[in-house]
Amino acid sequence: MNLIVHHWDTDGITSAALLVRALKLDEFTNMTAPIGEFRFDGRIWEAIEKAERLYVLDFNVPGEVEKVKVPTLFIDHHTQPRIGNPLVEQINPSLNGEYWPANSLVVSEHFGIWNAWSALGVVGDIGEKAFELEGVRKLLDREGLPREGALRLVELIDSNYITMDRGAVEEAVYVLLGHDVRELLEYEPWVRKAEAIREAIEEAVSSAEERNGFAIAHFESPFNIISKVARKLVWELGYRGAVVINGNFQGKGQLYFRISGEEAERINMGEVIERIKALGTNAGGKREVLGCVCGRDKIEDALKIVEEYLR
Repeated sequence: MNLIVHHWDTDGITSAALLVRALKLDEFTNMTAPIGEFRFDGRIWEAIEKAERLYVLDFNVPGEVEKVKVPTLFIDHHTQPRIGNPLVEQINPSLNGEYWPANSLVVSEHFGIWNAWSALGVVGDIGEKAFELEGVRKLLDREGLPREGALRLVELIDSNYITMDRGAVEEAVYVLLGHDVRELLEYEPWVRKAEAIREAIEEAVSSAEERNGFAIAHFESPFNIISKVARKLVWELGYRGAVVINGNFQGKGQLYFRISGEEAERINMGEVIERIKALGTNAGGKREVLGCVCGRDKIEDALKIVEEYLR
């Protein structure tokens, strides 16, 4: 059995479709991990035990790949260490100090297969910046897919993981393989999901209150939209920053804190992250972003820490 384990977003899904097409695989099983978790769960390990050949695509889990006991092709573009497992062939430009914006490009280069999927992976990972790349524009033009269509298609494909539908993420590879990309703009299951996500985002944004130029939004949703709500508040509506709380995400609490570039000069986000981690939460981020998942009972304590920085 050929087993493909891939990331749940557009880049992971297009990478899997490219690999299937390049190798002309008539029979394969594809899986994604529990959405949001960078690990192989029991379901994946059980499938690996039965596999004759494993492919891991756009899924930055070098620790897991080190443990596999079947011949494996590991194609990625994220920064990671070299794999010591002799059963693993590791293809990753970052090992040579190169930056590639999407895994779909690495797969395309490795196998010499180029189509709209190659470009969509880039649009999925870096958004509008993808259209600054001549190669991306040419691939989309060749397929008759304009910029708006590419962005919309990424929105549709990503709707599967944003709604936390693991089965639909896995099915998306077959959907890509079975349709012309332009047909997928009208693919009803994805269109319905994307509309539900848009409505949830708009509802969350409309709930926001303003404090000292910052937006604070509380909502409850089973969808993983918290970062999109924060981006809309800061990037589109112009707030100095946004504190977004999903009080019931799959039974847990989520807090997301995004600030503008100007505020990043004033607020030490690393300090905020460490203080929230000290509460026993799963928190991380970068210069302008903090994300936290924790028990619903810890959200208020995390929020109090963030509010200190809004003054």
